[in-house]
Amino acid sequence: VQLQASGGGLVQPGGSLRLSCVASGRTFSSGTMAWFRQAPGRERDFVASIRWSDNKKYYVDSVKGRFTISRDNVKNTAYLQMNSLMPEDTAVYYCAATTRSLILSSFGSARYYDYWGEGTQVTVSS
Repeated sequence: VQLQASGGGLVQPGGSLRLSCVASGRTFSSGTMAWFRQAPGRERDFVASIRWSDNKKYYVDSVKGRFTISRDNVKNTAYLQMNSLMPEDTAVYYCAATTRSLILSSFGSARYYDYWGEGTQVTVSS
């Protein structure tokens, strides 16, 4: 499985971006995909995840109400719509996937994801 993330860029505070993560090499009829981010000098942190089988979504508190994760089964793609962006959202964003349908307690842990894409830089600055 290969994951290709795109959609990052430079945006002003309050602006929006949509990240895309295309999976190739496998069709995700089940499994879980997620977005993580890593700011300079910090560890890689969980942002959001979506379970393919039932569309269950999970977000870190700091992005609830601003970010939306979604999927397109036909395109084998996950998206992260980011609105009301703030400077503290600046980071390299990574998409991740596993063929397992993760339970709630596992969504946010990087160790449960088997496949990772290269990151896409998101910079929020005026």
